[in-house]
Amino acid sequence: MPVKTTRFSPTDAILHAHATNNRINTYLIRNLPEEAWRATPPGGKGRDIASIAAHMHNVRLMWLKAMGSKDLPPKLDPSTVTSEEAIEHLDASFRALETELKKALESDGRIKGFKPDAASFFAYLMAHDAHHRGQITMLARQAGHPVGQSTGFGLWEWGTR
Repeated sequence: MPVKTTRFSPTDAILHAHATNNRINTYLIRNLPEEAWRATPPGGKGRDIASIAAHMHNVRLMWLKAMGSKDLPPKLDPSTVTSEEAIEHLDASFRALETELKKALESDGRIKGFKPDAASFFAYLMAHDAHHRGQITMLARQAGHPVGQSTGFGLWEWGTR
């Protein structure tokens, strides 16, 4: 009897990776030492970790608005956001972006306001989040509240997250 195989779907793969990226963000925030969330950046300049998390969400909102997306999640206030609010809102903006990515990937591949295409937009989103995850882990360490070694390694466990 022949074995039935499924064809690789680039759309499904991109959406799966996008979801994993969101779970990695959540994993990092949940595993940050609590003292790191509002720790003052070195030299007292720049964003604290809470503000970086709010920025990640708010940039997603900027893109969703540019795309004409309806029913946007609320913007986050960097000065008051809690880690649980950041997780909740990052999840909401992830879901809204997932909807827009899926529509684009299943049609002409274009994202309104972004060139050249949906795959490049996905890469942009991933690079933006990864950049800020790096900032978050660096700031936590510089502030004297580093993430644990297992958390650091856990950020790379894409096959199990």
